[in-house]
Amino acid sequence: MKLVANKVFDEERALYGIQDTEVKNVLFAGPADGESVLKETRNIIINGCNFSLRYPVWHAHKYQMINSNMDEKTRAPIWYSNDGVIKNSVINGVKAVRECQNTYIENCQIKSTEFGWKTKNTEIKNSEIVSEYIFLESRDIKLNHVRFSGKYSFQYVENLEINDSELNTKDAFWHSKNVTVKNSIVKGEYLAWFSDGLTLINCKIIGTQPLCYCKNLKLINCEMIDCDLSFEYSDVDADIVGHVDSIKNPHSGVIRVESVGEIIYEDAVMPTNGKVIIK
Repeated sequence: MKLVANKVFDEERALYGIQDTEVKNVLFAGPADGESVLKETRNIIINGCNFSLRYPVWHAHKYQMINSNMDEKTRAPIWYSNDGVIKNSVINGVKAVRECQNTYIENCQIKSTEFGWKTKNTEIKNSEIVSEYIFLESRDIKLNHVRFSGKYSFQYVENLEINDSELNTKDAFWHSKNVTVKNSIVKGEYLAWFSDGLTLINCKIIGTQPLCYCKNLKLINCEMIDCDLSFEYSDVDADIVGHVDSIKNPHSGVIRVESVGEIIYEDAVMPTNGKVIIK
């Protein structure tokens, strides 16, 4: 591969269209304040670089980014790019990783509002993420050992797997389809309303009014802490360990629970034939 190393670039499209190149220990910053420094690249390695300019790594095909840093001035990094590997890096630019395909992320620190929108086939391991809106309208996602904090997460996603992770989020999984969460903590309000095909296995669920208006909802060996007004108008098959504060108007199915503070059947606007069984 060709090598570009130990340089500073700040002009518009500084390394536009490079191919088969390692970019090493390069600083993308300066008074020219140029955009799109690595656009339309092919088969590149970004190693130990620092970014402080807008819109880098757009329309890249087959790229790696390792040991690198994208600061808060790096607005909207990594869009429309395919076959990417991102490791041991920090991404702080807003709206990162949009409309990308086949992206693998490992050992990264990410702080980016509106992260991962409309992506396909994204895998993230051993990383921490802060994002107000994450993965809107995305599909085919795998998260393993991820700590996430934010709001309005995973809305309208399809085909999502989460394992051994911790989510601190509001309105997660709204309108999602085919989501499986295993061995994880999910904390936040109004979990998974209007979802279809959500399965939670060995999870701890924390927060008010979870799991309402759901279809094909399954809970296997899950805890529910501080969960009131749960399961309203949902089609559910649930096996719950411990206590639930209250269950309200389940639409259909069976909820098996060790104890429940209150079972509410009132003010329903549709049939509520779901059964609650005390184990």
